[in-house]
Amino acid sequence: CLLLIYSWSKGSHSASSVQRTSRIYCYGELLHQVQMAKLFQDDKQFVDMPLSSTPDRVLQHFRELAARHNHSIPTPLLRAFIQEHFQAAGQELQPWTPEDWKDSPRFLGKISDPKPRIWGEQLHQLWKKLGKKVKPEVLSHPEQFSLLYSEHPFVVPGGSEPAPPLTLMMHSYVAHTNDTAFLRDNLGTLALELDFWTEHRNVSVSSGGKNYVLNHYSVPYGGPRPESYSRDGEVRHLGDREALWAELKAGAESGWDFSSRWLVKGGSPNLLSSIRTSKLVPVDLNAFLCQAEELMSDFYSRPGNDLQDTKYRNTREQRLAAMKAILWNEENGAWFDYDLENRRKNLEFYPSNLSPLYQILTYQYGIPTSLQKTGQQWDFPNAWAPLQDLVIRGLAKCPSPRAQEVAFQLAQNWILTNFEVYSRKSAMYEKQRCGQPGGGGEYEVQEGFGWTSGVVPMLLDCYGDRLSSGTQTAFLVPQCLTTALLLSLLPQ
Repeated sequence: CLLLIYSWSKGSHSASSVQRTSRIYCYGELLHQVQMAKLFQDDKQFVDMPLSSTPDRVLQHFRELAARHNHSIPTPLLRAFIQEHFQAAGQELQPWTPEDWKDSPRFLGKISDPKPRIWGEQLHQLWKKLGKKVKPEVLSHPEQFSLLYSEHPFVVPGGSEPAPPLTLMMHSYVAHTNDTAFLRDNLGTLALELDFWTEHRNVSVSSGGKNYVLNHYSVPYGGPRPESYSRDGEVRHLGDREALWAELKAGAESGWDFSSRWLVKGGSPNLLSSIRTSKLVPVDLNAFLCQAEELMSDFYSRPGNDLQDTKYRNTREQRLAAMKAILWNEENGAWFDYDLENRRKNLEFYPSNLSPLYQILTYQYGIPTSLQKTGQQWDFPNAWAPLQDLVIRGLAKCPSPRAQEVAFQLAQNWILTNFEVYSRKSAMYEKQRCGQPGGGGEYEVQEGFGWTSGVVPMLLDCYGDRLSSGTQTAFLVPQCLTTALLLSLLPQ
């Protein structure tokens, strides 16, 4: 739904067209009847189905059908209606091969063990499979699609998962290409993204007689999520259902949908009805924004814009002070999410707070997402590629040789976990679970997979001369891996 609103703001089609399309894909009786009838195994399938005609025509036919059946359309007739007025999901995209794709990338030459090298070659071929481009029909008839048109091709999946701020991606791009003209032309867009968090996702926290401003996830809109409509509608909750749905959307905004991280201190900490995402101040979100602010200061300093340079440098300093005052725990030597309602830190382990690693290094299949076994996909025992990357890069950047060695050991185990699964399944998966494709959550584990297939080649590139296709490494656990790790991810 936000995509539809965004596309209207960009002038791709009129406000009235957006509103009519939203009544099909975002809210309204049509969406409610289709999703609650459970015509599809996954609710997301329906909201990904393009229209066969205009929204007005589809809505008019639906109203007539609903009126004939007292607004309770029998399932066979509802299914026939969908077949007549909607196309199959996935029609909007066509294959695309990245222009800079090369048959033999340099990182393969760094891998000394022949088995990982052959595997790396196979993974490299996946980029041609994962590359997609939006078809022209989405541009010419945007009102018939829930997908926002993009003139630029991209790698899937990853459409619904949030990424670190665009500023961090721009930094990596400019460092690789030295395309400063692109940076200059898009500084305003980068500023708009950070302004969104400053204006719409900030929260004031008091400590020691001072007020600090940090950021959290918060979606001020109720109603079930269109892509998980029936699940949201069936969550048992004795309180305000609109507030519950808003918290579920905030959890989805975080990308950790869902995890005990957002259920902590709820009435039933293993049930989604206890979700309270907006009541927590996340460590990782604020660390990413802190890094983005430092980079924005640097970006503006290049053309000599002292005013904006100073603005972002001061904002970063204020955030660092707030993180130290609110999120840092001296006794544990770590940062933790902060509970706004209970005015205390959540001392549970999540890779996002990078607590002392000796408690999790015994897990040979990758760092688990938490130590809570709830059945949610962002909990134990699932391990996700971006979180492995977060910890491994943090350790690798530490000055301690022992911390750097642990980074290698974690990389070795993650490589072997994915290699073993790929050897059996001939596929890469979004998450891993004790040497098997991950599970839990609201949908079947996805193949592909953009970030899994991206982190593995990166590790092969960094450690290819040392990695082995043998057994997992025994850890040389440092006596004290304190959380210089999180700060190591921030520019100095």
